Amino acid sequence: MTKETYGGPERRQFLRLEYTTPIDYKICKEETISKLLQGYSSNVSEAGLSFNIKNKVAMGDILWIFFDRDTLSICEDLEKRSLIYQKGIVGKVMRVHENHDGTYGVGIHFITREEKNLTHIYPRVHFLENQQEDGQK
Repeated sequence: MTKETYGGPERRQFLRLEYTTPIDYKICKEETISKLLQGYSSNVSEAGLSFNIKNKVAMGDILWIFFDRDTLSICEDLEKRSLIYQKGIVGKVMRVHENHDGTYGVGIHFITREEKNLTHIYPRVHFLENQQEDGQK
């Protein structure tokens, strides 16, 4: 079986950079928010990140993701656009596929500062903020 290469026009707004680094992430749900999970990135752009993980996530899940952004030249623009919380970036799962080794490839769209107040995102981010406040008591 051969894999066909897409020959049409590029539809992405931002260039993706191959970037492999360990990441830490949390799934912003009540039953999982206290669990720090690990994976590794495969590529990154100003708008999103592709990474591989062992735990399955669902389309639309909101994730808090921490990775070494200091080594990226796109960081300045990424930091300006994205919703940063406790040194991590908040993103929405846009793509999930199972790999041959049982891990999952995940594509997320970084939530921008303008998007943070949308009703489908705000309750999950608000929950994350409440967890932080509860942990400080």
